[in-house]
Amino acid sequence: MPQPASLPCYRDSVRAEWVDYNGHLRDAFYMLIFSFATDALIDLIGLPDALRKARGRSIYTLEAHLNYLHEIKEGTAVRVDMRILGHDAKRLHLYLEMFAGDGAEPVAAGEQMLLHVDTSGPRAVAFDPDVAALVRSLADAHANWPAAQYAGRVIGLPVKT
Repeated sequence: MPQPASLPCYRDSVRAEWVDYNGHLRDAFYMLIFSFATDALIDLIGLPDALRKARGRSIYTLEAHLNYLHEIKEGTAVRVDMRILGHDAKRLHLYLEMFAGDGAEPVAAGEQMLLHVDTSGPRAVAFDPDVAALVRSLADAHANWPAAQYAGRVIGLPVKT
């Protein structure tokens, strides 16, 4: 399924060193692929490596949630679609879905809370105006999308009464 131009995506493939004893992508490497996708988004919002270094700014991950939906195997092409669910002056709430190739059903989904920091502290700081404008623009493009299917989930066992 082709993804809309306003929905940033990252593409990779499952590498041999990422596969476990069952022949499936190891759980930790789903997060690695999501991390690479987040790097691509950071570039897209106006914070490529050179600018991060020049301004002494970066993005830190505060929290991450991952949903493993289907196993995938070595060599599988993957696509990660990303969208901004929310933002404020310093933070981004990012939603990611991983697909096998151009498949329509996600094989994994995740959320991340990201924080903009001044690396000299490090301390949290508001996005610079140019970055804030790009964040706002991207978030506005995602505002009317259907609800993110796996966002806001909580882990826990049912309480027995």
